[in-house]
Amino acid sequence: MSLEPDSARSMYEGALLGLTVERWGENEREIVEHPGAVAIVAVDDDGYVTLVRQLREPARKRLLELPAGTAEPGEEPLATARRELQEECGLTGGEWRELAAFWTTPGFCRERMHVYAAEGVERGEASPAADEDLELVRWRVMEIAGRLEEIEDAKTLAGLLLYLRELPQATSPG
Repeated sequence: MSLEPDSARSMYEGALLGLTVERWGENEREIVEHPGAVAIVAVDDDGYVTLVRQLREPARKRLLELPAGTAEPGEEPLATARRELQEECGLTGGEWRELAAFWTTPGFCRERMHVYAAEGVERGEASPAADEDLELVRWRVMEIAGRLEEIEDAKTLAGLLLYLRELPQATSPG
């Protein structure tokens, strides 16, 4: 089986994403084109992880999420992550490492998400985009495992669980 479609045609090009229709033999697939995104588990020296609560129009509610964002054209994932963390939360510095990279919804979307941990970040002044109404929420790292049911966002669940997997057992409840 070929890993390339027989044909592809662009149906839509928007500011953030596009839509391509591909033909694979007798089947057509609608694929959302996305430039890629990042999410950051940012932990300060006081042992707090910073989350953001923001309106997500498709969900029709404010969701609690890791700081995250979309790559600019030609921007490397780590640069995107550093930029987004500063813009959304005013957090800079720290020790960075990639926890994982994965396809968010590979059944119809070409978005690749890179999740980073940034430990020892320092607080500064945030500069969110004009259309972002963000509430910063801080949880102690030792509370994360007991509060996962408050999270409805997949990248946030994945990021927090990947981070918790690396911690010594003494820091997680239970």
